[in-house]
Amino acid sequence: MGILAYVRLMRPANIVTAIADIMMGFAASGALVTVAVWESSSFPSIALASLLWLVLSTIGLYGGGVVFNDVFDADLDRIERPERPIPSGKATVLGATMLGTLLLALGILAAGQVSVLSAFIASAIAACALLYDWKGKHHPVLGPVNMGACRGGNLLLGISAIPTAVEQFWYLSLIPVVYISAITMVSRGEVHGGNQFALKGAVLLYGVVIGGIISLALLPQFNVLYSLPFLLLFAYLIFPPLLKAIPAKEPAYVMQAVKAGVLALIAMNASMAAGFAGWQYGILVLLLLPVSRFIAKKFAIT
Repeated sequence: MGILAYVRLMRPANIVTAIADIMMGFAASGALVTVAVWESSSFPSIALASLLWLVLSTIGLYGGGVVFNDVFDADLDRIERPERPIPSGKATVLGATMLGTLLLALGILAAGQVSVLSAFIASAIAACALLYDWKGKHHPVLGPVNMGACRGGNLLLGISAIPTAVEQFWYLSLIPVVYISAITMVSRGEVHGGNQFALKGAVLLYGVVIGGIISLALLPQFNVLYSLPFLLLFAYLIFPPLLKAIPAKEPAYVMQAVKAGVLALIAMNASMAAGFAGWQYGILVLLLLPVSRFIAKKFAIT
């Protein structure tokens, strides 16, 4: 029962993508004002502290949420995924429950260091994650929406670095809601093979996400020219694996499409972050992608 088994339960490569959510929300909040921040000799310490607390919060929330996913799936995994830490005996249900509880508590407490609103959003994310782990994932329609709401809430958590910005930019959370809903639809075929209707529906939803990001050009705070290169990279990362999975419907291809979709979250966030805070900040967010890819070679994403 080694420590690595419990780290594996946390899916660390996925956690890096959650940090990208926070960085994007932080940019949209106005805590960074376009590229001018890069020309300044001093970065506001309060803003930096808020960012670090929110990053710590999302590590706890995401880690705790996925740990509880394995807790609730322990019996099913003994049949479908016996190599997972709990069914293989490398981790226990009790140990995973304790770890998940501590991580969720850490997420809420860290968010509370920023504002009461941040703590409320973190609590809502934790509740939403537990609902998904317990019941939500078993529902064909509400399950993907439930998972998407967790990710949308995470983006709101980043925006809450400036609490008043949440009311102004709440609708940005709809983009990850739609995107994660699409990935969740695709992931249903990881074990037994993909459903063509779900896979084709995901292609449509991916298109809606890209259109939604482009539509942010209507905002005076958003520069779509900074966003475009990152958006093209995002499209390049998500469409080929998904289109390959549609005719084949093989579990291996579906799993690759899911993995690509999860990691591409970083490129999606970079495309929006660049639009709000300049291409330099977009690159900073995008640098999380090779980190996540490296970790994904050591620890499973799904």
